[in-house]
Amino acid sequence: MATAPLKNMLLQDVKYKTEETAWGRWRRFGYADGRLFEEFVSHMMILGMPLIHYTRGKCPETGRSVVAKGFLAVGRISVGVVAIGQASAGVFAVGQASMGLLFGLGQATCGVVTIGQLSLGLLVGLGQFATGYVAIGQMAVGFYVLAQVGIGPYVWDIRAAAPAAAEFFRGFVSIR
Repeated sequence: MATAPLKNMLLQDVKYKTEETAWGRWRRFGYADGRLFEEFVSHMMILGMPLIHYTRGKCPETGRSVVAKGFLAVGRISVGVVAIGQASAGVFAVGQASMGLLFGLGQATCGVVTIGQLSLGLLVGLGQFATGYVAIGQMAVGFYVLAQVGIGPYVWDIRAAAPAAAEFFRGFVSIR
């Protein structure tokens, strides 16, 4: 079932429902077809950005998603120290496509430590396809590799187990 395109409200005065709370300010707009736009921005600021910024839906003024930018950013597109969203970037990022400076979790992710279907880790990568100094996955590339099919100097896969790789990975579990 196709939905009707959003009405262009760029040149109109948009009547948001705003609510001030002790934590921050909510801004909401309900479309006639039941869709909702809402945004929360906390009063508390850290390094010039809000502690929490949350967005949902399409902005009635632009017809686009608003990028959530804050210490904790939650929205379809988010940027922050902790970023959670379909596309996210931050020190710690969680999302379908995520780029985490230290940690990334998502379907396609990159960072120092990563977990995802496509996991491009610098230090540790865990996923269906993984890279990293330590890489664990169905297909993996790294220095120490535990995989169904692996590439690297110390690989433990279905073809063989390099003694150094077996010793390295057995150190994490009590396998004798």
